[in-house]
Amino acid sequence: MKGLHMVSWILLIVGGLNWGLVGLGEFMGGNWNVVGMILGSWPAVEWLVYILVGLSAVYEVVTHKGNCKLCGGSGMSM
Repeated sequence: MKGLHMVSWILLIVGGLNWGLVGLGEFMGGNWNVVGMILGSWPAVEWLVYILVGLSAVYEVVTHKGNCKLCGGSGMSM
């Protein structure tokens, strides 16, 4: 499960940075969608990346407390 956790974490970072750049680009009058720039000629692959980022977010929401050293077990509780 550690491998799945790491892949989902990386996808969340990629997705978060991409959305930050999209927002900043729109604010500054540009298009800074990095995923779209890299995979724009392959729309199906671009959509797959977005789906994987969304699934990673769901996975992390569900499993984060058990995987996180700070949140799980004797760590912080909510």
